[in-house]
Amino acid sequence: MFEYTLSNGVIVSPGKKAHTGNLGVKGEKIVSPGGIVVNLKEKSFVYPSLINSHDHLQGNYRPPVGPKKGHFYLTWLPWDQDLKASETFRERSRLTREDLYALSGYKCLFSGVTTVNDHFPHKLNNHILPTLPIRAIREYGMAHECSSYDLKWGDGIEIEHERAVKNNWPFITHLSEGFDSECMRGVETLEKLNILDNHCLLIHCIGFSDKDIKKIAKAGASVSWCGFSNMFMYNVTAKIRKMLKAGVNIAIGTDSSATGSANLLAEIKYDRELYRKLYGEDLPAEKIFEMVTINGAKAFWMHEKTGSLDEGKLGDILVLKGKHDDPFENLVNAGMHDIELLILAGKPVYGEMRFLDIFKGELPSSYTQIKVKNKAMFVKGDPAGLYKEIREKIGFKKKLDYLPFDPDTQDED
Repeated sequence: MFEYTLSNGVIVSPGKKAHTGNLGVKGEKIVSPGGIVVNLKEKSFVYPSLINSHDHLQGNYRPPVGPKKGHFYLTWLPWDQDLKASETFRERSRLTREDLYALSGYKCLFSGVTTVNDHFPHKLNNHILPTLPIRAIREYGMAHECSSYDLKWGDGIEIEHERAVKNNWPFITHLSEGFDSECMRGVETLEKLNILDNHCLLIHCIGFSDKDIKKIAKAGASVSWCGFSNMFMYNVTAKIRKMLKAGVNIAIGTDSSATGSANLLAEIKYDRELYRKLYGEDLPAEKIFEMVTINGAKAFWMHEKTGSLDEGKLGDILVLKGKHDDPFENLVNAGMHDIELLILAGKPVYGEMRFLDIFKGELPSSYTQIKVKNKAMFVKGDPAGLYKEIREKIGFKKKLDYLPFDPDTQDED
């Protein structure tokens, strides 16, 4: 059982004042300090690891596929048709589903994410999710979207919602992703089915009216904001400022990288700049921090387990270089190369070699070593081997911007 303390780090947790202190981990949980001591020397910020509230793990391949220049979609359906006719899709089809999910796991890991939802039905992903180096939640009810032309994922909207309520899970669905008459009636559809409640995690929501926003706020539903994907496909995004003022629980998602940003760290930066452009004011860094930690945990009905650094919660921890005095600005401006350590349920999954003390000095056989900006890092699994295999299957040196290293230079001094 792991037992260690991250000492002299700047501890940053939702709803609490950031302070220099110690964080203890024993087994899977955050506890009082004890065990092996790793001194951060007041140079590192310690956060809850990040939560990506919306992704499609089979779809994380590049480059993105979107509308022709100067045009945008009315709904998701013509995008799906363009995707399947694209060179990106033909190239992606040379890879197995397991390949794509493994890439997605590392897309999350290298951006400080340890918890994500894969918006696909259980029968497709249930056997793959446990193989990933991060946590892809398996406890959710879902629908593709609540309309007549959705993809009929799951066992039916009402059955899936009932299962979510019974088990204290989220019910996750795209909603109002577009502007035809049916998309615009998404909230009304949920109301007619009597399933608009606090179990709902609603994705995109770009067609919401002001009345819709009031209704979801009253119901206690959550929203996953995917700003990059929305603007790329539709040239508009959700009415985030109005949702925040109404008290809606907002989390941030990347969507798949077939339309979305490279990873959650990139999405954070994009969404903040988008907010500035839309509203002429700043979205506070602390609010963004909440969106990718405790708000995501609430949306997943996991807030008693993760999303903050309270004792008794899972040891889901992200350690970043201290490059800004303000801890929230430090997170919002962080890149992949600023990650020093990432911990999932108490167990390090990625980090600088100086943290090997947690493993009592010896790297487990299920881990490998990689170089990121010429710095040696340990990582769960073998992403460099995966990257090489992907390139072999594709037939050229494919560049995937969510992987922060080149597999062909790993052996160079």
